[in-house]
Amino acid sequence: MTTPDKQYVEWLVEQSMLNAAKQRAKLYGGQGRLWQRPYAQARPRDASAIGSVWFTAYPASIITREGGSVLEALADETLWHALSEVGIQGIHNGPLKASGGLKGRERTPSIDGNFDRISFEVDSSLGTDAQFLNLSRIAAAHNAIVVDDVIPSHTGKGADFRLAEMAYEEYPGLYHMVEIKEEDWSLLPEVPAGRDAVNLQPATVDALRDKHYIVGQLQRVIFFEPGVKETDWSATPIVTGVDGKDRRWVYLHYFKEGQPSLNWLDPSFAAQQMIIGDALHAIDVMGARVLRLDANGFLGVERKADGTAWSESHPLSITGNQLLAGAIRKAGGFSFQELNLTIDDIAAMSHGGADLSYDFITRPAYQHALLTGRTEFLRLMLRQVHEFGIDPASLIHALQNHDELTLELVHFWTLHGHDQYLYQGQTFPGNILREHIREEMYERLAGEHAPYNLKFVTNGVSCTTASIITAALGIRELDSMTAADIDKIQHIHLLLVMFNAMQPGVFALSGWDLVGALPLPVEQVEHLMGDGDTRWIHRGGYDLVDMDPDCEISEGGMPRARALYGSLVEQLKRPDSFASQLKKLLAVRRAYDIAASRQILIPDVEHPGLLIMVHELPAGKGTQITALNFSAEAIVETLHLPGIAPGPVVDIINERVEGDLTEEGEFTITLDAYEGLALRVVSMAAPMM
Repeated sequence: MTTPDKQYVEWLVEQSMLNAAKQRAKLYGGQGRLWQRPYAQARPRDASAIGSVWFTAYPASIITREGGSVLEALADETLWHALSEVGIQGIHNGPLKASGGLKGRERTPSIDGNFDRISFEVDSSLGTDAQFLNLSRIAAAHNAIVVDDVIPSHTGKGADFRLAEMAYEEYPGLYHMVEIKEEDWSLLPEVPAGRDAVNLQPATVDALRDKHYIVGQLQRVIFFEPGVKETDWSATPIVTGVDGKDRRWVYLHYFKEGQPSLNWLDPSFAAQQMIIGDALHAIDVMGARVLRLDANGFLGVERKADGTAWSESHPLSITGNQLLAGAIRKAGGFSFQELNLTIDDIAAMSHGGADLSYDFITRPAYQHALLTGRTEFLRLMLRQVHEFGIDPASLIHALQNHDELTLELVHFWTLHGHDQYLYQGQTFPGNILREHIREEMYERLAGEHAPYNLKFVTNGVSCTTASIITAALGIRELDSMTAADIDKIQHIHLLLVMFNAMQPGVFALSGWDLVGALPLPVEQVEHLMGDGDTRWIHRGGYDLVDMDPDCEISEGGMPRARALYGSLVEQLKRPDSFASQLKKLLAVRRAYDIAASRQILIPDVEHPGLLIMVHELPAGKGTQITALNFSAEAIVETLHLPGIAPGPVVDIINERVEGDLTEEGEFTITLDAYEGLALRVVSMAAPMM
């Protein structure tokens, strides 16, 4: 082994994100730039006020004009005319920065859809920094915001990790990595040819813990896959450092092997420098207004005397998020967290942390309601939001995104596994309730009943919104669907829109939702699923405005998905299309400022398929009622809504009087199968408008 070439090391430093963050930090010292705004407390309602309807894009799936880039496609004027007409107020473009790794000076591709960042610069395969800036300008011209990403828990194996492996300056302090003494290398497996790391077996992790190298096995193995990822630890081959010493390292990765975890409590504080630098670059250089803090619940890990390490609900994650979210607010931006942990964690990390939180609380619950025709579990979860002091207006209520439909139900698995819950007339401990809900959903969503949806390791099911609906309808063969089937799918899709949009907070939907995408056949993406990642089936290519109708594969290599509804341009010509009806719903949401309302009641009901959400509208506009039928049968039921001022009840979507709420708080509602209504009670204090 020879000492690394000095010029190569200098080149790596120039490429590194830590170095870029240090250079950016110099622009703020001694300036008043970051002292003009409040930053200590999360401000969810201020965050949603600048844009409460988001289009969630996925770069790899965007079909572009021939020869055009993804960023050019996302900034296309035709697209923005259509998005603006529908009512989109923000675009979350997904991670666009250069990702993957470095092998020498050659870049290796991303192993997780650009969630393994190695640079602050835009991935050249997706566009340029200038094109990103143009997207920010085009969005602003259409009164919309750009939502970007920061990934505080890990990086890819780029320059920063390669410098860490070579023990260069403070770079090893960036990561949760530990040098293993040469006399203990016999504990480590050999790294297979062509690989730069090997996953460790549980027994090896235990042995390294007992020798006081690492904290040991974690509370759970995310993305567990036998023979691929059995623990969260991997070992490097022998790497020669800048000092000429040969080393082998063991490093933590909560997610995939190519995503080494950052160490948020190293004396160098290198992780904080790098991630806050990334955030400030996104706001001040790229023009983003909101930043997603991806996987932000995994910043703290600690050895325990017995059992697995403390790796979830750790106070360091709360502290780290306060630092990061505070810096973002100081710079004039806002943030949201995509935190699939307990409701306790979501609530705790929102105090001084991210302004908004992805709604992992009711997302699997509303899918459960659709699959079973029963809303009891959904009602339980809506009430849990309030019990833990979470404002529903701080949540991002979403349809599909790039990830699987998570069925982990972590809340009932960990902290609340032994708490008692009333469900279907019986009392269950949380862990038993969790297994019951999971079994019901797995049975209906995948396997024999819906073979086009696939389980994603132990986390959930890979599917599109449309294929959740087909599973709920008992459609087993997607190729045999009739026009009537597609009409019913669209109708139910709009019911799910109403659940998410007709309540306070941010409403988000994807390009797959807008076109009614179905999952890809397995054989089309089998080459991407070698590590057990089935999510590629629901990431099919889509073309929102007919940029290239004949293109069958996106620039990111994703085959075009079958689109049940067609492009936005085509849909907006038809008043009965999904996009046109979505436009009508969002116009009502905006007119009554439902995003800024306050949820005041989730009442009990008699029919198992009925859900009622009651909201107090801002500016004295009265009381709004969202009534949804998740079942396949019609409902006639008298609601009991105590404490609400009586008056006429108006259907605010179809603009007609439905009846009157009596002095006793009673109102009879009629709903067809899978029908939703948005109603408003007009009291004397809130004159009809």
